[in-house]
Amino acid sequence: MSVAPEHAPKMAQASFAHRLGPWMPVLLIPVLIVLGFLAIPSSTSWLTLTVSGLAMGMMIFIMASGLTLVFGLMDVINFGHGAFVSVGAFVGVSVLLVLGQMTSAPSLALNLAALMVAVFGAMAATGLMGWAFEKVIVEPVYGHHLKQILVTMGGLIVVEQLIIVLWGPEEIYIARPEALKGAVTFAGAALEKYRLVAVAIGLVVFLAMRWVLRRTKIGLIVRAGVENGEMVQALGYRLRLVFVGVFIAGSALAGLGGVMWGLYQEVITAHMGNQAMILIFIVVIIGGLGSVEGCFIGALLVGLMQNYVAFLEPKVALISNIGLMVAILMWRPMGMIPVVKAK
Repeated sequence: MSVAPEHAPKMAQASFAHRLGPWMPVLLIPVLIVLGFLAIPSSTSWLTLTVSGLAMGMMIFIMASGLTLVFGLMDVINFGHGAFVSVGAFVGVSVLLVLGQMTSAPSLALNLAALMVAVFGAMAATGLMGWAFEKVIVEPVYGHHLKQILVTMGGLIVVEQLIIVLWGPEEIYIARPEALKGAVTFAGAALEKYRLVAVAIGLVVFLAMRWVLRRTKIGLIVRAGVENGEMVQALGYRLRLVFVGVFIAGSALAGLGGVMWGLYQEVITAHMGNQAMILIFIVVIIGGLGSVEGCFIGALLVGLMQNYVAFLEPKVALISNIGLMVAILMWRPMGMIPVVKAK
């Protein structure tokens, strides 16, 4: 069928807009970075804040990615997710204290090795805890969102009290590994070493999750289960085991995020996971429930916004991320990259 010449430009524009549509949320990150550059008078301050914002965003993504997978696949609203963050932080810091000789050595290799041991210990502990949490607390309330909110919130409170029993009620101040202290100078800006490491770890986690979800059979089953769980079960796959595996993986990721977040703030408390849940839920909502890519973009936007606004107007920083969430939901009510389930 031929197209009238006068309609060809409009159709080309519509086709370009349609192709560009899924990538529009990605463009928000460079746009925000450019706006930050224009608003912040010093280029060195802008660079420092940008790296800090990216590091903060990466850590929020690690903590939030597990929650968005759990909600997207299992349709579970887990308000107890913050408990895994707190437990991961305490277990990881305990391991680092045991490996004090490695963390105090001026060797980057030894410091990173100690950090990896702490991370794997925290992920193992929170993964096991996630299996028990799903079996005892979540499984009886599948399909009942109100009950899920109540029982998972109760689970969070219980875990926080257990942390206080085991580690005490006081805040624990921690020091980063020796080689990760201080900053490096780049283009006149001071960039903290630990934040650069956090950016690298966050990128590795995101790329690994994306590869697993898009390039492996288990990832195909997970994505198919998000879109049409009944069809996946009809094909003979045990979606229940996939549910449990995703919950364990999400809990382990929260533990990893807890270690990174604790070292970022250099202090850990029993309630730190509960406090981080505000940012985690904002990221999950604006990214699109069940979308790892949307969660990643949302986390970077939240981290950059928090750092830029805190520098320009500290009082406004408290509500800046709420404003960001409102603006994005007015633009895309289902989130930036929503996962649409089959009806």
